[in-house]
Amino acid sequence: MKIDTGTTAWMITATALVLLMTPGLAFFYGGMTRAKSVLNMMMMSFVSIITVTIAWVLYGHSLAFDTFGDGSGFLNKIIGGGDALGLQSLVDTATKDDGTGMPSLVFSAFQLTFAIITVALISGAIADRAKFGAWVVFGIAWATLVYFPVAHWVWGGGWLAGLGIEDFAGGTVVHVNAGAAGLALAFVLGKRTGWRKDPMRPHNLTLVLLGVGLLWFGWFGFNAGSELAVDGTAGLAFMNTQIATAVAAGAWILVEKLRDGHSTTLGVASGAVAGLVAITPACGFVDPWAAGLLGAIAGAVCAYAVGLKYKFGFDDSLDVVGVHLVGGAIGAVSLGIIAAYPFADGQEKGLLYGGPISQLGVQALGPLAVGLYSFIMAWIIGKIIDKTMGFRIGQEEEVTGIDITTHAETGYDLGTVHSSGVASVNGPVPAAAKKVDA
Repeated sequence: MKIDTGTTAWMITATALVLLMTPGLAFFYGGMTRAKSVLNMMMMSFVSIITVTIAWVLYGHSLAFDTFGDGSGFLNKIIGGGDALGLQSLVDTATKDDGTGMPSLVFSAFQLTFAIITVALISGAIADRAKFGAWVVFGIAWATLVYFPVAHWVWGGGWLAGLGIEDFAGGTVVHVNAGAAGLALAFVLGKRTGWRKDPMRPHNLTLVLLGVGLLWFGWFGFNAGSELAVDGTAGLAFMNTQIATAVAAGAWILVEKLRDGHSTTLGVASGAVAGLVAITPACGFVDPWAAGLLGAIAGAVCAYAVGLKYKFGFDDSLDVVGVHLVGGAIGAVSLGIIAAYPFADGQEKGLLYGGPISQLGVQALGPLAVGLYSFIMAWIIGKIIDKTMGFRIGQEEEVTGIDITTHAETGYDLGTVHSSGVASVNGPVPAAAKKVDA
């Protein structure tokens, strides 16, 4: 087995960076929920690492990246084959025969981390109210019936790849896919008890900022790693990721300032994620100025899109739809306009560079087809689970708090906290604290 050691070292690093994004998402989502739900929210991300890893090793890689038969039949346009079941056939093989690739297992591990975070992203739409066991079953079923086939459609030689769709790192495969599934589950589970009546503000914005910091850091592996090599395109993707994210975060808090009179920490975190999402499909295909423009558009549009749930009456708890579905679609479609391919010859460039309008059509078709498929399948899977084992916890459990009723734990065990801010764990409040209270 001949490999390129530099590429291999970078891809192992990128894989670790992308895996770190799921714990980062757990912090991000956990801080955005109420205190009584923080552990459950974080557990939904961590259990996705477990379930998707097992499914990927057993059959997921095969369904996504194997060819079905000789690769020329109809079935190969829809789903992969079974040559890599259990990953055994990948041992001691490389992605390229000429020594410029990496071990096939490294490529598989990298793609696994994408599958993991895509499932975890969905959980934000149903915070506070989903049965943990039902979520586990849903994650396995959705990954099997939706994520693995969609990854094949776009990246594994399926029908969208045949049409010429471009998706550098997952705007369609990851973000539109997850956002549409989150929307479906929001309808299946219904609104949280007290939605739009009780305050449901993020309980810990420091966790939110920690989480977005980890996501931002890991996203460099997510985007630059998707080049699967160490070259100019990887460098372009790296830089474009930074540009779009920073500009989007600034655009979001500017919208907040003009609209609400103040800029918020939640806004800067959400804006950064919107920029990361939007640049994902385009990072290796556009010039730096276009990355900044894309970030500005995504940050401003998503700042308004998160309010759609109030207009249309669906409880997307942590704005999966407004950020990931909308932001992913913006990034995917934008390639039909601003794609320049600085390091690739023979690609269909965007309209701005004289490219054909047909490519814009393909870039619009991809998110539409994937979004509809994911929504329908997530709704069907969710309904089956709801009718069999039940998907939503009871109202009393929800009001009490899913952390204590489902996991028998609480995120914060501070004893008795008095108005002075002094915590009393082992005894009465000190006299000095009582004087302060007075």
